[in-house]
Amino acid sequence: MKPRDMALAALTSAIWGFAFVLYNFGLASFTPSQLVALRFLIACLPILVVPRPRISWRLIVLIGLTLFTGQFLLLFLAFALGMPAGLASVTQQMQAFFTVLLAAAFLGDRPSLRQLIGMTVAFAGLALVAGTTGTDLKLPALAVALSAALSWAVGNVLVKRTTDVPMFPLMVWCSLVPPLPALLFSRLFDHGPSFLQAFGHASWSSLGVALYLGTLASPVAYGIWGHLLRRYSTAVVAPFALLSPCTGVLGSTLILGETFGAVRLAGMALILGGLAVILLPAKHWATAQDFERPT
Repeated sequence: MKPRDMALAALTSAIWGFAFVLYNFGLASFTPSQLVALRFLIACLPILVVPRPRISWRLIVLIGLTLFTGQFLLLFLAFALGMPAGLASVTQQMQAFFTVLLAAAFLGDRPSLRQLIGMTVAFAGLALVAGTTGTDLKLPALAVALSAALSWAVGNVLVKRTTDVPMFPLMVWCSLVPPLPALLFSRLFDHGPSFLQAFGHASWSSLGVALYLGTLASPVAYGIWGHLLRRYSTAVVAPFALLSPCTGVLGSTLILGETFGAVRLAGMALILGGLAVILLPAKHWATAQDFERPT
């Protein structure tokens, strides 16, 4: 992977990790499903000037239902079932492993042994980070959260199958799909003010969070992500999402004053180490092996 693309992948993960820190401010004025609806109402606004990509409506709807609607509604349903917010950011990164498995099964995009080793190291780091988030976890909440990660992975594979389609317009038009299901979900399960009432009384900080989610964290970040998925093997791109919990932790420290100990630091170090194994060119490994081989 080129250094520029590595930087873009890391930036995307940072944008998503920072979003988990901001959710608390957005949820001060909106329910989770209302925040999903507002996020994608903002994200789809460019359809007024951006032409629809040259793919079928069926594929646009499928990507919108999996990459966006299923992922976020299932995630917020997991919140309602008792999923701790810190652990939620970790469980969603299981999409990296689901994506690699699905791509291998349906696209023939199989990871190399070195990539598998790197993913295993990174997963060990993810497990360490997960172990620091508390024990107040219910099995139904975990199952729904993992279903959200699987929905994201299916969306990744669908995006990877698209060819010769500009990513930003694709993400914008796919953003048309989530608002209606999210508003329906809100009507059925939310208790309290309606979406319009919540919007009318929302704080500026909550509206700012919605704007961040509907611009940087949605069409921009997912557009970059889709571009990288189409350009590289899923085993190279998907593990970058494991950086999101790391950036979420750092963001929580800077903004919310949260602290973290040695175990979480070790987990983040393993994630970075796993990415290094995946990304370091094979010739460097060969050189290292030659250096270590006795003469």
